[in-house]
Amino acid sequence: MAKLYVMSIRPGYARAVLEGRKRFELRRLTGLEPPEEGSTVIVYASGNTQSIVGEFKVGRLVIGSPEKVWELVGREQYGITLEARRYIEGARRAVAIEVREPRIYGSMVKLEKIRRIIPGWNPPHSYEELGEGDPFYELVAKHLLARTT
Repeated sequence: MAKLYVMSIRPGYARAVLEGRKRFELRRLTGLEPPEEGSTVIVYASGNTQSIVGEFKVGRLVIGSPEKVWELVGREQYGITLEARRYIEGARRAVAIEVREPRIYGSMVKLEKIRRIIPGWNPPHSYEELGEGDPFYELVAKHLLARTT
Protein backbone atom coordinates (compact mmCIF):
# COMPACT_ATOMS: atom_id res chain seq x y z
CA MET A 1 0.00 0.00 0.00
CA ALA A 2 1.26 3.47 -0.87
CA LYS A 3 2.35 5.66 2.00
CA LEU A 4 1.15 9.14 2.89
CA TYR A 5 3.33 12.15 3.70
CA VAL A 6 2.84 15.80 4.62
CA MET A 7 5.43 18.20 3.18
CA SER A 8 6.06 21.87 3.92
CA ILE A 9 6.77 23.95 0.82
CA ARG A 10 7.11 27.73 0.52
CA PRO A 11 3.95 29.24 -1.00
CA GLY A 12 5.38 30.21 -4.40
CA TYR A 13 6.95 26.80 -4.87
CA ALA A 14 3.82 25.03 -3.61
CA ARG A 15 1.79 26.88 -6.24
CA ALA A 16 4.32 25.97 -8.96
CA VAL A 17 4.25 22.31 -7.89
CA LEU A 18 0.46 22.08 -7.79
CA GLU A 19 0.02 23.96 -11.07
CA GLY A 20 2.43 21.54 -12.76
CA ARG A 21 5.13 24.15 -13.47
CA LYS A 22 7.66 22.61 -11.05
CA ARG A 23 8.13 18.96 -11.88
CA PHE A 24 10.63 18.05 -9.15
CA GLU A 25 10.78 19.03 -5.49
CA LEU A 26 14.31 19.03 -4.06
CA ARG A 27 15.01 18.00 -0.47
CA ARG A 28 18.04 17.45 1.73
CA LEU A 29 18.18 13.97 3.21
CA THR A 30 19.42 14.65 6.72
CA GLY A 31 18.11 11.81 8.83
CA LEU A 32 15.12 11.31 6.56
CA GLU A 33 14.39 8.48 4.20
CA PRO A 34 13.03 9.64 0.86
CA PRO A 35 9.29 9.25 0.28
CA GLU A 36 8.33 6.08 -1.58
CA GLU A 37 7.46 6.16 -5.26
CA GLY A 38 3.68 6.01 -5.74
CA SER A 39 2.96 7.61 -2.36
CA THR A 40 0.78 10.66 -1.85
CA VAL A 41 2.21 13.92 -0.51
CA ILE A 42 -0.14 16.41 1.12
CA VAL A 43 1.25 19.90 0.54
CA TYR A 44 1.39 22.38 3.41
CA ALA A 45 2.16 25.86 2.07
CA SER A 46 4.24 27.59 4.73
CA GLY A 47 5.03 31.30 5.05
CA ASN A 48 2.05 33.65 4.99
CA THR A 49 -0.27 30.95 3.62
CA GLN A 50 0.03 28.43 6.50
CA SER A 51 -2.47 26.03 4.94
CA ILE A 52 -2.88 22.59 3.47
CA VAL A 53 -3.41 23.42 -0.21
CA GLY A 54 -3.21 20.24 -2.28
CA GLU A 55 -1.43 17.00 -2.98
CA PHE A 56 0.64 15.11 -5.52
CA LYS A 57 1.81 11.59 -6.23
CA VAL A 58 5.48 10.75 -5.88
CA GLY A 59 7.02 9.74 -9.19
CA ARG A 60 10.61 8.72 -9.69
CA LEU A 61 13.26 9.65 -7.17
CA VAL A 62 16.74 10.91 -7.97
CA ILE A 63 18.93 10.36 -4.90
CA GLY A 64 22.59 11.20 -4.47
CA SER A 65 24.98 14.00 -3.75
CA PRO A 66 23.59 17.50 -4.34
CA GLU A 67 25.88 17.79 -7.36
CA LYS A 68 24.56 14.55 -8.89
CA VAL A 69 20.92 15.47 -8.23
CA TRP A 70 21.45 18.91 -9.74
CA GLU A 71 23.19 17.41 -12.77
CA LEU A 72 20.18 15.18 -13.47
CA VAL A 73 17.23 17.50 -12.74
CA GLY A 74 18.57 21.05 -12.39
CA ARG A 75 17.07 22.32 -15.58
CA GLU A 76 14.57 25.05 -16.34
CA GLN A 77 12.15 22.68 -18.04
CA TYR A 78 11.66 21.03 -14.65
CA GLY A 79 10.85 24.36 -12.97
CA ILE A 80 13.83 24.26 -10.62
CA THR A 81 15.58 27.49 -9.69
CA LEU A 82 19.11 28.28 -8.58
CA GLU A 83 17.68 28.97 -5.12
CA ALA A 84 16.75 25.27 -4.95
CA ARG A 85 20.34 24.39 -5.81
CA ARG A 86 21.58 26.53 -2.94
CA TYR A 87 19.08 24.79 -0.64
CA ILE A 88 20.56 21.33 -1.25
CA GLU A 89 24.22 22.43 -1.37
CA GLY A 90 26.26 21.18 1.56
CA ALA A 91 24.02 18.19 2.26
CA ARG A 92 25.55 14.73 2.18
CA ARG A 93 22.59 13.40 0.22
CA ALA A 94 19.71 15.03 -1.56
CA VAL A 95 16.63 13.83 -3.37
CA ALA A 96 14.66 15.16 -6.31
CA ILE A 97 11.05 13.99 -5.99
CA GLU A 98 9.15 13.87 -9.27
CA VAL A 99 5.72 15.48 -8.98
CA ARG A 100 2.94 13.50 -10.63
CA GLU A 101 -0.79 14.13 -10.68
CA PRO A 102 -0.70 17.44 -8.77
CA ARG A 103 -4.07 18.48 -7.39
CA ILE A 104 -5.10 21.77 -5.80
CA TYR A 105 -7.77 21.36 -3.14
CA GLY A 106 -11.02 23.29 -3.60
CA SER A 107 -10.50 24.96 -0.24
CA MET A 108 -7.43 25.42 1.92
CA VAL A 109 -7.24 24.06 5.45
CA LYS A 110 -5.62 26.77 7.59
CA LEU A 111 -3.11 25.92 10.30
CA GLU A 112 -5.33 27.55 12.92
CA LYS A 113 -8.20 25.22 11.98
CA ILE A 114 -5.93 22.17 12.20
CA ARG A 115 -4.77 23.33 15.62
CA ARG A 116 -8.38 23.61 16.80
CA ILE A 117 -8.73 19.90 15.96
CA ILE A 118 -5.20 18.89 17.02
CA PRO A 119 -3.90 21.38 19.61
CA GLY A 120 -0.19 22.03 19.27
CA TRP A 121 0.16 20.44 15.83
CA ASN A 122 3.09 21.77 13.85
CA PRO A 123 3.83 21.11 10.20
CA PRO A 124 7.13 19.36 9.53
CA HIS A 125 10.21 21.40 8.64
CA SER A 126 10.61 19.26 5.52
CA TYR A 127 8.28 16.27 5.35
CA GLU A 128 7.11 13.36 7.45
CA GLU A 129 5.35 10.09 6.91
CA LEU A 130 1.81 9.77 8.23
CA GLY A 131 0.10 6.61 9.35
CA GLU A 132 -2.67 4.99 11.28
CA GLY A 133 -2.85 6.40 14.79
CA ASP A 134 -1.16 9.69 13.91
CA PRO A 135 -3.65 12.42 14.93
CA PHE A 136 -3.06 14.46 11.76
CA TYR A 137 -3.66 11.40 9.62
CA GLU A 138 -6.75 10.27 11.52
CA LEU A 139 -8.47 13.64 11.87
CA VAL A 140 -7.35 15.61 8.81
CA ALA A 141 -5.40 13.82 6.10
CA LYS A 142 -7.63 10.85 5.38
CA HIS A 143 -10.68 13.15 5.22
CA LEU A 144 -8.91 15.44 2.73
CA LEU A 145 -8.02 12.45 0.58
CA ALA A 146 -11.57 11.08 0.76
CA ARG A 147 -13.04 14.43 -0.33
CA THR A 148 -10.82 14.69 -3.37
CA THR A 149 -11.13 11.19 -4.84
